[in-house]
Amino acid sequence: MKILVLADHKSKALYDYYEPQKLEGVDLILSCGDLEPNYLSFFATLCHAPVLYVRGNHDEIYDTSPPEGCICIEDQIYIHEGIRIMGLGGSMEYIPGASNQYTEKAMKRRIRKMRWKLWWNKGFDILVSHAPAFEVNDMEDRPHRGFACFRELMEQYSPKMFVHGHVHANYGSSFKREDIYENTLVINAYEYYIVEYPQTIGGEER
Repeated sequence: MKILVLADHKSKALYDYYEPQKLEGVDLILSCGDLEPNYLSFFATLCHAPVLYVRGNHDEIYDTSPPEGCICIEDQIYIHEGIRIMGLGGSMEYIPGASNQYTEKAMKRRIRKMRWKLWWNKGFDILVSHAPAFEVNDMEDRPHRGFACFRELMEQYSPKMFVHGHVHANYGSSFKREDIYENTLVINAYEYYIVEYPQTIGGEER
């Protein structure tokens, strides 16, 4: 399955200079947040693949103008062709009380509320978030610090893939498009990236 992942920054190559063949073969689109609603609706209109999304820390507009034709998977486990996709948007809280920002404790609380969904679905295959996991391609400043509970999810459920945004490619030389944490392929979706699912790494299918 070919998956297009998006986050944080419009792609001129896909949007301003759109050509149908650039989305040819894409089976699923995952948005990791901080993208304008009409940008996501553009892909929902022009590509046959479903567009699933979570919110970034700058997506307050989704409250009044959600992306048309797209599916919000916040606090859900959405199943697409047998693939269990778990959505947890938002970033680490750096402005107290701001929407789409969470303390570590608040994010853990969101996950606890999903315990029956996790039990019923016997875990999940892909985690879609805006923020990264703590010390897995995150940054030291509080706004871009990752969540330790995301690491715990990977450790407990061993999903094949964890897709996030929030850490931009121009933030420094430490940017990684792909990484591996235990048994999980970690992907930074900044701007856009196309990945095959499942993916074979080091001779093993992930």
